[in-house]
Amino acid sequence: MKKVKRLIPLILCLCIVFSGCAAREEEEKDSSKLQIVCTNFPAYDFVREIAGDRAQIKLLIKPGAEVHSYEPAPKEVIAIQESDLFVCNGGESEAWVESLVGEDVNVLRMMDCVETVAESGEGIYAAEDERDHEHDDGEDELDEHVWTTPGNAAKICYALCDKLCEADSENANEYMLNYEVYNAKLMELDIEIRTTVLNGARDTLVFADRFPMRYFTREYGLKYYAAYPGCSSQTEPSALIDHVREENIPAVLYMEFSNEKMADVICEDTGCKKLPFYSAHNVTAQQFKDGVTYIDLMRMNIDTLKEALY
Repeated sequence: MKKVKRLIPLILCLCIVFSGCAAREEEEKDSSKLQIVCTNFPAYDFVREIAGDRAQIKLLIKPGAEVHSYEPAPKEVIAIQESDLFVCNGGESEAWVESLVGEDVNVLRMMDCVETVAESGEGIYAAEDERDHEHDDGEDELDEHVWTTPGNAAKICYALCDKLCEADSENANEYMLNYEVYNAKLMELDIEIRTTVLNGARDTLVFADRFPMRYFTREYGLKYYAAYPGCSSQTEPSALIDHVREENIPAVLYMEFSNEKMADVICEDTGCKKLPFYSAHNVTAQQFKDGVTYIDLMRMNIDTLKEALY
């Protein structure tokens, strides 16, 4: 009993310390900077490129976390509602956004910045099979991975620049300059990808995984086979194995955060190699700490293309 009594003051002290830390975190807000909240990594990375040091940016979906099951905590809801700008992706996977944002919240939805395409409902499929796909009820299910081409990223950043200029007109010239610099980098990246694809000996990719790269393959004229569309659950690898053998495919691709099991099965059966491909939907905690960017991830994809297509 005496031991318990001795522990009570210690517990109370710890509570005070931790509550003090939380309070200090709140005090760290810099009122001279824009407060911007982003749902996913692409939004976060685009904001830090265009806003630079003029903004404090909060990333809701933490590095390494599962992006499809996220729901905001109460303190994050408050951060969204008190932000100068809230950047989200939009679409069904972020349906929770609509119940939180009203007319008072300044919102940029990345899906509103580009021309969206439908997501196929097929299991094993090629590019030409999924165009104009509709559900049985006649409604399109839109592919939400709109940031996966540099061209779309540039459109998103253009809209973002407009939002920043409206929110902080005194520093509009700086935002516009940052956009021009970053847009030039995106266009250079686009040229590198096109050149890589054009110089390839083949034009087909095999994704032994989910398939969030529809915008990418459409933009660069690539054919593809994928285990399943979008971010659905897995299917059997047998049809992919047939394609790898018939077309002498040198490598199959897996997406970041994949368990790689299907890729392993195909490689063991066919002798091809497996290579990573990045949608940039999220990064690992170590990549985030190292300052890895959207452009870095896309350049890693170029290295993969050189092995998969050459």
